[in-house]
Amino acid sequence: MLRENVDRWQVIQRRIADALELAEMDDDSIREELQTEADAIRAIVDDMSFKALMSGKYDSAGAILSIHAGAGGTESQDWVSILLRMFLRWTELRGFKAEIIDQTEGEEAGIKSITLEIRGAFAYGYLRSERGVHRLVRISPFDSAKRRHTSFALVEVYPDMSNAVEIVIADKDITIDSFRSSGAGGQNVQKNETAIRITHLPTGLVVTCQNQRSRGQNLETAMNVLKSRLFDMEMRKQEEEIAKLKGEHVEMGWGNQIRSYVLHPYQMVKDHRTDHETGNTGSVLDGHLDEFMEAYLKAQVGLIAG
Repeated sequence: MLRENVDRWQVIQRRIADALELAEMDDDSIREELQTEADAIRAIVDDMSFKALMSGKYDSAGAILSIHAGAGGTESQDWVSILLRMFLRWTELRGFKAEIIDQTEGEEAGIKSITLEIRGAFAYGYLRSERGVHRLVRISPFDSAKRRHTSFALVEVYPDMSNAVEIVIADKDITIDSFRSSGAGGQNVQKNETAIRITHLPTGLVVTCQNQRSRGQNLETAMNVLKSRLFDMEMRKQEEEIAKLKGEHVEMGWGNQIRSYVLHPYQMVKDHRTDHETGNTGSVLDGHLDEFMEAYLKAQVGLIAG
């Protein structure tokens, strides 16, 4: 990975030098070609600079992303559906691949909870900025009186630990149950007991997977998610210990509202950790999240440096 990064920077350095050499010629016939090359170089440098902010051990890994509805019933469950679409659009824009691992539908509309596996370089590095509570303020489409409602959803993000060896789970520490799938998996979901529920006894963590074709695939995927969640728990413990040593309080619970999406009475998306905001709510909900992710990563680099 390090060799690849060095090679990429060397290639872009040569392209910049070549472009500067052409610019010194001051030839009108190549002005348009030079502008196109300058725009391409700028886009590549911006992307590489963005990735340079990700120095964590697992930032280059894929990600496991879960969204859970907060209090509020149908309102919050619909908010989960909106967030799901936002993250799926983001993965498409990035050229990543997303696969639903587990899903629980809402009673009337929306989704109670959903877990995705997202594959792509630096998927976890990008998405760790999204961990926390997301708040929506809007006129409810489910309220005949057209009143304003506030909805909450919790987003959890873990690095994909499928290729890691650090997390070892003893057989005595887990129970594995099979059950019949109830998810909306279409004809790819078997109707016999292929779904898997793993309970990690020391921590009480429960992981389910029902969207794969066979029991074996569901078991493998569920174990991978369990490893990722155990890794995340360990990382959070370390962060809390560091915060105590530094005399700071780190809020890790459900009340840690990281971002607000206001659709009424005005339009605004604001990240409360960085104060980064935009009035273009439609663009954000359509998956254009990079500016918020970059603001968060830059703030984290500043905190570490400080």
